[in-house]
Amino acid sequence: MKKHSNKLLSFWKLLGPGLVTGASDDDPSGIATYSQAGAAYGLSTLWTSIVAFPLMAAIQQMCARIGLVTGHGLTGTLKKHYPRPILYLMLLFSFPAIVMNIGADIAGMGAVGNLLFPAIDATYFSVVFTIILLGLIIYLPYLKIASVLKYLCIVMLVYFIVPFLYEQDLMKIFKATFIPTLKFNKEFIAILVGILGTTISPYLFFWQASVEVEEMQHKKKHLMVNKKIIHDMKEDVDFGMTFSGFVMYFIILTTGTVLFNGGIHQIDTVEQAAMALKPLVGNLAYLLFAIGVIGTGFIAIPVLSGCLSYIFTETFGWKEGLDKKFHEAKAFYVIIAISLIFGLSLNYVGISPIKALIYTAILYGLTAPVLIAIILHISNNKKIMGKNVNGRTSNVLGFTALIIMTVAAAILVYLQLSG
Repeated sequence: MKKHSNKLLSFWKLLGPGLVTGASDDDPSGIATYSQAGAAYGLSTLWTSIVAFPLMAAIQQMCARIGLVTGHGLTGTLKKHYPRPILYLMLLFSFPAIVMNIGADIAGMGAVGNLLFPAIDATYFSVVFTIILLGLIIYLPYLKIASVLKYLCIVMLVYFIVPFLYEQDLMKIFKATFIPTLKFNKEFIAILVGILGTTISPYLFFWQASVEVEEMQHKKKHLMVNKKIIHDMKEDVDFGMTFSGFVMYFIILTTGTVLFNGGIHQIDTVEQAAMALKPLVGNLAYLLFAIGVIGTGFIAIPVLSGCLSYIFTETFGWKEGLDKKFHEAKAFYVIIAISLIFGLSLNYVGISPIKALIYTAILYGLTAPVLIAIILHISNNKKIMGKNVNGRTSNVLGFTALIIMTVAAAILVYLQLSG
């Protein structure tokens, strides 16, 4: 028994950036998109979690390897080895979606906070959550932040419980999981692009590479990348992406059975996704769903704002890093603060949180192909990666992700223009 517990403890210690990246992938934006997909189309999109997992894991492994080998994040690597227009193109594609994602996540957390405590207005919750997040990010050292984020991932286990509070048709679930359903209309393709965009999210590419560099610096391993380090990274990333895939699967399963079968096919606000479960399944499911939204927001927003700060500080050569104190990397933390305040201000421009969340996911779906193409090029560039270039499996999965994301985005654009 002690031997098994020691093994589990060792494995838990091994987990880090990959687990946090995977958990942050199921942020309120992802929850909203998966919930809308389940409510609108039942179990028709359940198969996407099976398709997305290997593609997501392959891309994140490439990003992690780039960080480990080069000692730079994606932005720093592009700046060093590629023409400036490519770097600026990447910034142009990434910045709007990430800021909108932060704002939408803050709004979603505020709305759900108001659900739990109706006497307090949602905007007050949004402001309080923003202040708490800012304080934690600025005052806690990196190792503490990494530890807090890692333990917050446990909150996401609530999504594995909710579907079992409702009677399920196992044969129907099995078919929907392994037999893809496609509907060639604007709404379904938009949801499909949104699911792919929020699952294979561009902000995660930047975060994974940058935070691997930070982890290496803490472990004093940044001078020597060996097979053991690469193997540990793969285990961490694979576990994180598997965890993320399961959460995605169970959210679609929950909303695709409970809400869809209950006649609720349209979700206009984040709180509706939680509220809709209350009369159909009971208080426990509703409460778990609401807590999950807040927990995932606390995981995702530091990742989103940190990612944006890494992008800008690497671009302009400013000091960076969550391990540095405020006075050591002022620009890094100021950018985080600005991104949170700017995100919070989006709550006052009249866009409903659920629409902002789904627009964010679609925007990611449209921009991801460009970034995946850049990552594939870096990962296969021997001048940068040396002997750690992509293997055949990584390339097959990477190019499959590129093709799927490009085709889905092209179909969506075509349907929008022709409709």
